[in-house]
Parts: sequence; C-alpha cells; structure tokens
Amino acid sequence: MSINQQLHVRQFLTADKSQSLLDYESVWQAMKRFTQVRNEATVDQCWLLEHPEIFTLGRAAAEEHLLDAGSIPVLRIDRGGQVTYHGPGQIMMYTLIDLKRRKLTVRGIVDALESSVIKLLSHYDLTAYSDKKKPGVYIDGCKIAALGLRISRGSSYHGLCFNYDFDSAPFKRINPCGFSELQVTQLSEQLRYLPNKRILAEQLVACFAEQLSYSEITNDYSSWSE
Repeated sequence: MSINQQLHVRQFLTADKSQSLLDYESVWQAMKRFTQVRNEATVDQCWLLEHPEIFTLGRAAAEEHLLDAGSIPVLRIDRGGQVTYHGPGQIMMYTLIDLKRRKLTVRGIVDALESSVIKLLSHYDLTAYSDKKKPGVYIDGCKIAALGLRISRGSSYHGLCFNYDFDSAPFKRINPCGFSELQVTQLSEQLRYLPNKRILAEQLVACFAEQLSYSEITNDYSSWSE
C-alpha cells in the first residue's frame, strides 16, 4: 500500500459534555511540532476535536474586525485568513497533509476541503457551495464551514471548522472572516433531525479521503496526547 493512500485519523470528539475540550493553543503547538518533525515516511493525519470558546486571528488579520471580545480569549495564530470564533459544538478537522509528496497545491487542498463539506451536506439533501472570493462553504449565503491553513516544509496544518450545533452569538462580536455582513449557519438549523456528531465527523473524513484518493483509513480513539 502506497503511503499516499494512507490517512490516520485521531478522533477526540465525545458526546460526554463533562469531558474537557482540547485547549486551542496546545493543539496548535502540537500541529506545529508534528509538521516540524515529520518526514517522507510520515503518514498524513486528520485530527477531529472541539475547543473551548476562543477567537483566533490569522497571521495578517486586522484587529478592527474583532469588535468586542468580552470575556472570550483571543489568540493570534499562524494560519491565513481573518478573525473567527471556535467553540463547543463546532467540529474541527485539522488536516496534516504532505502536499509536496502528493503534488498538491494550496488551491488543491482548499478545493478538496470545500468539496468534502459540499459532498457531506448533499448526503442530507442540503445544497451547499463554495465561493472563490470568500473561502469556505455556504448555504443560502450563510457560512456553515470555514477554512484556514498554514503551509510549512511542504505540508499543511490547521484545516476546517464545521458548524454542527453551537451557540453562534459570539459571531456578533466580530466581522466573521473580515466580512461585516457575513451570516453564519449550522447543521442544527438546517436539519430537523441532527445526526450523531461522531458519525457525521467520520462521514466528513470519508468525503475528504475520497477527494484525495486515500483508500486506507486508520482510526485512533485514544485520549489526547502529543
């Protein structure tokens, strides 16, 4: 089996609301370390998880788009893009992919991520689309998934944030992704019956794997460790 056909998935989502969510900065630092030490024999990975409330700004993001952080922490990070919000009920899919080995451009992985969400939503009879001027995935003009990537040593990290079932009020405190009129939506607003979060995340990974022709997916359900 070629290494380009292998994808390792670390699954940290849980239905147990009492379990601590994974701190954003700790996961970010772990992604950077993984990318710094990986080599040509390192299998690509996806990390599925949720974070406590936080606003993050991309490396060149304008602070004017952060209108009122209130008590929510703010962190400037190394992905592209402007300001966004992460919190419980959003599914994070971090994609740690060797783009150089796969001969994949940045545009190529962005297209793959967007197409994965569009394909996933089509399984639930929802019509979604991407917008080349505003990366992400939309339903009727409202954003349901946001993208942000960092490329280092020919590999990607960060990835995709999917709005599953969350409190969207913090988005009123920012200009999401730098657009003052941008509205967000979530799967719980689009469907009468919400699918299981972990099952949905696995379906999302399957759509992503199909986009990039991964045929061997391994899963790790162990507790968080670096």
